[in-house]
Amino acid sequence: MKNKNDGTHGNTKESVSISNILSVFSDDKSFVLFRTIAVENGDDGSDREFLTSKTKLTRKQYYSRMSDMTKAGLLKRKRGKYFLTSLGKVVYNNLRIIESALSNYWMLKAINSFEIVTATDEERNKIIDDLIDDYQIKEILAKGFGK
Repeated sequence: MKNKNDGTHGNTKESVSISNILSVFSDDKSFVLFRTIAVENGDDGSDREFLTSKTKLTRKQYYSRMSDMTKAGLLKRKRGKYFLTSLGKVVYNNLRIIESALSNYWMLKAINSFEIVTATDEERNKIIDDLIDDYQIKEILAKGFGK
């Protein structure tokens, strides 16, 4: 249930909001930690020793970031190991799309330039198909946001 005034979603001990989730990733170390949990151990979970050795975080940095991600609803802890929650999996998938978009930044800028001069949707789609390999990015661009 969404609270109309603050963008939070109710029915949780601490309400989760888009700004809470985005603030968790306000520094690169948190993002690396989150990605490490998602990629390295998956269903087996990740423990502190493994995560601190992979991310080179101090104990304090590690616990602070893990607490923030848990409060934001992205992680859960079970038997001393951390796992992505369902929300965490959705957020991770979307972060992967953002990473892909950033790795295609110059191609996306080129598409923007062609959109100014391209007359038809067919020409636009051909350019997108030629320049972008990621099917999710292609799908997003095909929806024609901003038109």
